Formats: sequence, C-alpha cells, structure tokens
Amino acid sequence: MDVELRHLRCLVAVVDAGTFTDAALDLGLSQAAVSRNVAALERILGVRLLHRTSREVAPTTAGVQVLARARHLLAGADDLVREAVSGHTRLRMGHAWSAMGRHTARFQRRWAERYPDIDLQLVRANAPTGGLVEGLCDIAVVRAPVDDRRLEGAVVGHERRYCALAADDPWARRRSLTLAHVAERVLLVDRRTGTTTLDLWPQDRRPEVEHTGDIDDWLSAITAGRGVGMTPESTATQYRRDGVVFRLVRDAPSVPVRLLWRRHDPHPATHGAVALLTELYRGR
Repeated sequence: MDVELRHLRCLVAVVDAGTFTDAALDLGLSQAAVSRNVAALERILGVRLLHRTSREVAPTTAGVQVLARARHLLAGADDLVREAVSGHTRLRMGHAWSAMGRHTARFQRRWAERYPDIDLQLVRANAPTGGLVEGLCDIAVVRAPVDDRRLEGAVVGHERRYCALAADDPWARRRSLTLAHVAERVLLVDRRTGTTTLDLWPQDRRPEVEHTGDIDDWLSAITAGRGVGMTPESTATQYRRDGVVFRLVRDAPSVPVRLLWRRHDPHPATHGAVALLTELYRGR
C-alpha cells in the first residue's frame, strides 16, 4: 500500500484538532474512518506517529517529522488544484530582463481595463524563453531568437539598440555611438538571455567579449568600468541605475520583440495579449 493524501490529511487533522472525534467533524468523516487512515499510515511507514490517551493525542518524535512533510505535501497538492481550477482567470507573463520596457505600466493598466476577470502577473525568469519552457509562465516576452518546436510566437514590435556604459566614461558625453565605437571596447554579454552577438560586426572588426550572468551582474560590471554593453531600449527604461548611462547605437539593427506561447496548449488570453502589445508598440 502507498501513502495517500487522505492518510496525510487525517494525520494533520487529528494533531490540529487534538482528538479523533474533532478531526472527524472537521473532515466530514466518521471517527472510524479517521482512525483507519491514521493506522494505515503508521503501517505503511512502520513507525508509531501518535501517542493516544483517553484525553489527548500528541505526535511522537517520528510523528513530528512526518507531520512537517505532510503539511508541505498537502499545501503543494492544494496549490495544484487551485491553479488547475483558476488557471484561466490568471495570465502569467514571463520575461528575462525588462518585460515590455516603456510599455510595461501601460500594458498592465490597459489589460486590467479590457480583461478585468483575468489577473495579469509578471514573472521574471533568467531563461532564454522567459520561464515558458520551465512552466513558470503562460506566455513570455523575449528578444533573443528561440528555436523550439514546442513554442509558437509572434513579433509584436521592435526596439532600438543602446550602448550601456559607466557614467564617468568619456563616451558618456556623446549623444549617440556607432557599432565601430563599441568594437573598440570590451563588450559585456549575457549569452544566456542577451540579444547581442558578434554577428553585428564584420569578422575582422569584432570587439573583445566578456560574459556575465544576469542583469545585475551585467550592470555591476558596466558600473565598475570593466566594459560596455549593448541592449534593447527596454533595458534603458526598466533599469535606470546610478553610475550607468545609455546611448543610442545609431547604425545597429533594431531588436524584434516577440511574444511566445506553448504551441499545443495556449492560454485562452494569448491572442488578447498579442493584440494589445502590438497596439502599444505601434503607438496606438
């Protein structure tokens, strides 16, 4: 016999209620059913979980340990049921770095106006698909190419590229830069979720590259003057930080902004999100 959730629920109910009688009332079961479930759990585990007297019930040493695990497992099971039941009343939107940039707040407000019954939640996940493949979200905003047949997507807009550099860098006084300028410096790149690749430069004029971790590591390295970075304009909007300035790279190609979803299991609100985000990027 395997451990079942009903066994764990009865154990927790008995300890919380203090008696088998009160636990049965709380669970809507008979006292005999509660006793059978607790006894079955003790047989399966091969240890005594409760001290029983005529007046009270208390967990044994082994019972205390099992009780902690039981509460954790039951909470996880309850969350699973809750998410399955309410999944379509919530839309989790994943992103690796900067959500929708300058459109983020407006998207959230307009979403609440158009779809008041669907709660929008932004989820940051430092993963190439913004947490979509990992199951952390229902749809994801990405800016780097993703090659995964399990996913489908649509381009909702484009963003210009900016160079991020230390505020005391001599180039910080310039209004804009070029790709040739950036090639003269050490380029800080997040190869996991970043949008900058050496294909932006001719083979014989590529910058020296240093790899960083997530957005915080990238910004810290720039602030310290270890190099410069290139990033979509959304990063400049979402991550204003003392010690870092952003300057337009005027000859760099724009970055496509995509919304991704699972091909065979799209959230019902997916196309609403695509339409709204496209409107915002087009300036409507």
